[in-house]
Amino acid sequence: MLGIILAVAVSAADTPCAGRGTTLYVNAARRGIWLCEDGASKGVMRVALGQGGLDKHVQGDAKVPLGEYSLAQAAPSGDFHLLLLVGYPTAQQRKDGYTGDAIGVHGPLRGFSGPSSTDRDWTLGCIAVGTDGEIERIASWVKAKNVRRIVIEER
Repeated sequence: MLGIILAVAVSAADTPCAGRGTTLYVNAARRGIWLCEDGASKGVMRVALGQGGLDKHVQGDAKVPLGEYSLAQAAPSGDFHLLLLVGYPTAQQRKDGYTGDAIGVHGPLRGFSGPSSTDRDWTLGCIAVGTDGEIERIASWVKAKNVRRIVIEER
């Protein structure tokens, strides 16, 4: 399993966690999700993103939102094993006319687990890791460290 978790190769000097404190961080260009703890990477996994691209504004666009959001604890999901809801849209985004909900970080679609499940973007606006073990690791880390925010960036 360690090989899967480290599928996104980065060096210590190349970590996007520097200066981020303790947060869940998604870098869309690098197709990875980092467990950032006190500015250091405690793990990185490859992800699949929304089939509509990035910068969600409306319900149904299948895009992943960009920005900083609240993050909920994991809940069971019949479709994806576990789901951590992302607080999209924010109150300000709602005022600005953004619509939608049910965006989250989750495991693979039932029946499609493994590295190939992150080879292409297939979600409807969520961030998906490739295995149940990966989403369990994220969920456990989020709970143990009381992580309440996620940052999603394009770069």
